[in-house]
Amino acid sequence: MTAAQIAVPSLNSLPSSMSKVTFGGALRSEFTKIRSVRSTYWTLLVMIVLTVILGAVASYGTTKSHQGPYFDPASWSLGGVFLTQLVIGVLGTLVITSEYSTGMIRTSLTVLPQRGLLAAAKALVFAAVAFVTGLISSFASFFTGQAIMSSNHTNTTLSHPGVLRAVIGGALFLTVCGLLAFGIGLLIRHTAGAVTAVAGVLFVLPLLGNLLPPSWQDHINKWLPTAAGAQIWTANHPPHANSASAIGVGGPMFAPWTGFAVFCGYAAIAVAAGLILFRKRDA
Repeated sequence: MTAAQIAVPSLNSLPSSMSKVTFGGALRSEFTKIRSVRSTYWTLLVMIVLTVILGAVASYGTTKSHQGPYFDPASWSLGGVFLTQLVIGVLGTLVITSEYSTGMIRTSLTVLPQRGLLAAAKALVFAAVAFVTGLISSFASFFTGQAIMSSNHTNTTLSHPGVLRAVIGGALFLTVCGLLAFGIGLLIRHTAGAVTAVAGVLFVLPLLGNLLPPSWQDHINKWLPTAAGAQIWTANHPPHANSASAIGVGGPMFAPWTGFAVFCGYAAIAVAAGLILFRKRDA
């Protein structure tokens, strides 16, 4: 039998239940995918544990030194977020790049050929998982850090101005980090390349920013993705960065929600650009 004689079913011959997939069905499918992969649980567990441990180490360090007037106990207890953003970033890229590496993306597009709907379902399910896990990480890290800081009475509580927003902001920050990585994954489609690009955006850019002349830092650093987004999990905002800051980027920063909006803008651009290419390129 020749290849031309082999009957290949078209999309029109698929069962009607497959050809009429709703957005709710797409969400259920993507949730099943993300929870059926064992590495998802391990990655999220690592993120929680590292956030708490690193925050505890940072909090303990503050008890051994003198703190200035702009000391921010909330952001120091959340200091682990600055590093675990890469963990959620890796998971964000894997949500899409793993399907390309295994060829599963062809099956997904056969079942749900509306690429925009597929990408939206993936992003929404991942964002929900990232936010819930981020909340657990942030609150656990905050309470652990404050318990440590209480030994020298530098701790704070959720009732203090800006503290609750900062703790919830830690979860929001991690969620947007993951969505930024998801967009980069859509753009690059290769896991190693996407993870490298995410690391460059989240870590290399802030390092390069600190190498700039001080007069340049005042105007450039606040626009960097990590520096802008990190303002949402900072409770005490001094007029200039100082040694009591857990963020470590020089120069005046945006207000919390303004900086977070800038960070969301970067993520939106990455996701939009990735979606445009996702619709145009072959699987």
